[in-house]
Amino acid sequence: EGLTLIQTGKMKKKMPILLFGSDFWDRVVDFHALVEFGTISPADLDLFQIVDTVDEAFDIITKELEQFAVDNPGLSM
Repeated sequence: EGLTLIQTGKMKKKMPILLFGSDFWDRVVDFHALVEFGTISPADLDLFQIVDTVDEAFDIITKELEQFAVDNPGLSM
């Protein structure tokens, strides 16, 4: 749902999309093949990140929130 809202421009604020577990996602969906066959755009690969640990996810979310605060001083999420 989130990816579709971002792709269609209906979600204005940037939101990190995290897929947990590279062992799972690398075997279940071949994202690069989807690009090769034109099913998704190469730019779509930049809309999400695959993580393997809670620490990775926390770091990504924290950086996004910090950047949002820098870009939008005084504005709350």
